[in-house]
Amino acid sequence: MGVFRTMSAATRDVVLAASAAAAVLVAALLEGAPAAAALPLSVVVAAPLLVRRRFPVTAAIGSAVVALAGAGIPEWSGRLVALAAFCSAAYHAPHPVLLLNLSIGWTAALLLVANRVSGAGTVAEAVVMGIAPVAAGYALRLSREHARQSARLHEVEAARQIAEENGRVARDVHDAVGHHLTAIRMQAGAARHVLRGDDVPPAAGTALATIDGLAAAALTDVRCLLHDLRAAPTLAGRAGVRALAQRLTTAECPIGVTDHDPDVRLPAAVARAGYRVLQEAVTNAVRHAGATRIDIRIGRGPREITITVTDDGKAGPPECATAGHGLRGMRERIDALGGSLRIEAHEPHGWTVVAVLPVAEAGA
Repeated sequence: MGVFRTMSAATRDVVLAASAAAAVLVAALLEGAPAAAALPLSVVVAAPLLVRRRFPVTAAIGSAVVALAGAGIPEWSGRLVALAAFCSAAYHAPHPVLLLNLSIGWTAALLLVANRVSGAGTVAEAVVMGIAPVAAGYALRLSREHARQSARLHEVEAARQIAEENGRVARDVHDAVGHHLTAIRMQAGAARHVLRGDDVPPAAGTALATIDGLAAAALTDVRCLLHDLRAAPTLAGRAGVRALAQRLTTAECPIGVTDHDPDVRLPAAVARAGYRVLQEAVTNAVRHAGATRIDIRIGRGPREITITVTDDGKAGPPECATAGHGLRGMRERIDALGGSLRIEAHEPHGWTVVAVLPVAEAGA
């Protein structure tokens, strides 16, 4: 299995198709099927598996047609390959209802060709046999999407924690180191002013000037480092918001974005805080709401910017609606800027998070 996983997708499909053809052929020959009929049918029924990723529905239909054509050979089990093709199609293609109808119809036709019609029992058998491979493939698809979504949520949460830690470190460095460097410059300048005169040794004046220059250079370097440490995606422009939506979008829960004019200039503090609030709201909606659709709307008024995250989930309120870290972090950012946060249910089901951040005074 380890070697199989290291192969490219195309190579794995070739190995799978060849293995399926060989297995069906060997089983048929052991059961006494004529080799002249079993050999070509086994190869042809497995051939569509070569394109099962690019054309999943077509591959399933192709295998099903060949299996139906070979149903007259009782010892040939090509129908198992067709079942596997339907399972693979349900895993790769976003058309479960179409595949379900095709699978049930093919199974019913197979039973008719094999003369296994016996009234209601045949219908039940066709339905069960038709549903089984599609249900298995779709279950595997959901499991894959859940794993991907969990990984994305983990990445977003890790990025948020790193950003918060960077912000904390930046504040501490600014308050401590920046304060002391500024004090050194002030003291050096005061000493130079007091010690002016002919009786001051030249070395002392030079040393004080050097101290002042070094402190100024160090203060500039610290400010540059803090700027880089605080650097993060912002709400200004489409790139950051759409990248966030794309990271958390899944086949079962797409995230739509309706954003404001990307050319609108926002104060840096509002742009940073707004992005973090949006990130928290969307992450909570994805994680807790059980939604099939999430919409992000960012509107700009004359005095504020409004961030709205709406989902159609049927679960309880998002985590941030409780007294958890999500709500506290969002409220702290919004309160610091004098904004407001509202979380409410809407009909028939779902939740809406509305954050309003004032921008008029800072942007004027």
